[in-house]
Amino acid sequence: MKQSLTQKIILLFFLLLFVGGSLVSGLRPVPARAQTDTPTPSATPSIVVSSVQPNSISNLVDTELVVTGSGFVDGAVVVLSGLGGLNTTFVSSSLLRANLSAGTAPGGYSVTVINPNAASATLGNALTVTAPAGPTSTPEPTNTPAPTAFVRPLLVVNSYGASSAEITPGENLAFEMTLANAGQSRATNVVVTFVAGSFTARETGGVQALGTIDPSGTVRFWQPLAASRDLAGQSIGTLEVKVDYTDVNGTSYSETFALTFPVKRVSTGGAAATATPTATATATATSGPVLRPQLLVTSYEIDQDQLQPGMAFTLSLTVQNQGNSEARRVTMILGGGSTSGGTVDGTPVPGGGLDGAGGDFGKFAPVGASNVQTLGDLGETDSLQTSMALIVNAATEPGAYPVKVSFVYTDDRNNSYEDDQVITLLVYKRPSVEMNFYTPVFDFFVGQPGSLPLQLVNSGRTTAVFGNFSVTAEGATFENNSFFVGTLDPGGFFPLDAVIYPEVPGPLDLLLSVNYTDDFNQPQVLTQTLTINVVESFFPEEPIDPFPEEPLPEAEPEPETFGQKVWRFLLGLMGLSSGLPQPAQPDFGIPGEFPVDGQGGSFEGPVEGPIQVVPGVEP
Repeated sequence: MKQSLTQKIILLFFLLLFVGGSLVSGLRPVPARAQTDTPTPSATPSIVVSSVQPNSISNLVDTELVVTGSGFVDGAVVVLSGLGGLNTTFVSSSLLRANLSAGTAPGGYSVTVINPNAASATLGNALTVTAPAGPTSTPEPTNTPAPTAFVRPLLVVNSYGASSAEITPGENLAFEMTLANAGQSRATNVVVTFVAGSFTARETGGVQALGTIDPSGTVRFWQPLAASRDLAGQSIGTLEVKVDYTDVNGTSYSETFALTFPVKRVSTGGAAATATPTATATATATSGPVLRPQLLVTSYEIDQDQLQPGMAFTLSLTVQNQGNSEARRVTMILGGGSTSGGTVDGTPVPGGGLDGAGGDFGKFAPVGASNVQTLGDLGETDSLQTSMALIVNAATEPGAYPVKVSFVYTDDRNNSYEDDQVITLLVYKRPSVEMNFYTPVFDFFVGQPGSLPLQLVNSGRTTAVFGNFSVTAEGATFENNSFFVGTLDPGGFFPLDAVIYPEVPGPLDLLLSVNYTDDFNQPQVLTQTLTINVVESFFPEEPIDPFPEEPLPEAEPEPETFGQKVWRFLLGLMGLSSGLPQPAQPDFGIPGEFPVDGQGGSFEGPVEGPIQVVPGVEP
């Protein structure tokens, strides 16, 4: 037994010794294999970060960074120190684009570019992020609220540029602009208007609708422009851009931006002036003021309070020549147009025609005449009135619609000009209702209450939302004369049972009104007048009784003798009735008495027993 236990202990000892050796050998490091997995420095390609543009930005809006250098490969990532990787776009081996979101913490950042093979390069203090406390360097908006009052949208110019580095007077160019919403809420109904001046908008009429811009969002758009010849001799040209928009609550805002461009100096005039004997004309064109007419629409109006779909109206315009020379053969084209052979740079028009059919007439169309009118000549600073009959398309939805107006004319030297401008017409869609009595009414009495069975009917083809439906009048008081209506479907009705107390007789006008909010969030009222007749109150007199009741004569008591007095005394001693005898009442044929025997007798009260019928006498 002891020998067997000893053998087991020996075997267990060798087993533990074997397992311990294996564990020690498994934990032993292998330095040669680890060194073979590390890349050598010689395999790393060369990468350099030269600059970051822009190097100073505001954290109000999203910004695109341009990183230049060398050694970039497709898949490289731009990393900001302490922030992380940015959304990077590979352009070339020397250029990367990265988007930095708004709201980045202000401070200085180092920019690192990391290639897919882990090669990297860093440029220290390459970017500065600021958080301005107030508005940016852009012009202040006209409706700027206090920053702590409420949340609002704020549109600013993120970037702009032209198709050429320098503007050549009299030539066309393409203008690019990016708007950004630096506010805290969404900007809706964004409309950009290019104000005519040193630059004139082409093709779009000078108005572009951009829709909605979310907070920190941007919108980029293009606008064809024509540079005025008035820029000749100037170093800078200014383009005025007006931006109108609203917030989600319908509050309107407006921003005006003055954008500047360098102007190219034209040297042909100066050289010609010194080389030719006709230096007078050349000097006038280059050094003197440019003489040209300039037509502007200074005011306009319509002959209707509100334009509605299907409504005909007359548009009246006041046109003034604000140039410094006479405008000849002026032609107005509503909707936009041009001359078929002329240009806007002063080139003479040899027998050109007019193109007035290229405008937009989907919302407003001319009636009774074409959209082209001849206005004649217009001298310097002179003005004239003109009008045109139009109709609103029946399918036009409510809204604000720009209408392009073009003027084609020539100057004293037969140079042709085209001035394009934009006016705005508002279209409403007023509800169609009927307000009347739903049952016939008759005369009302002064001071007496009377019921007014009124009702409001939606006679239009669309659902409408109404406010209070009420009735009032001068010379009367009311009860229950105003109630809130709400939504009415087409053909639906709403009753109003008011009570009136007229105060004066005669015809009385009832003013019925119902409130609603139009398509531009403005309160409006629809009214209608009904007339009722009021008469004096009538009180009937008390009727006269043809048979008045007369009092019955009282019977005089007969004189009592001495014997009768003694007899009554004796009756009283015996406990019998000893009162005075009552006189007999006369017989006046009182109803309720019926003859019994036909001899003048009568009785009162019910008859007991059978009644004897006497022949020849009616019962």
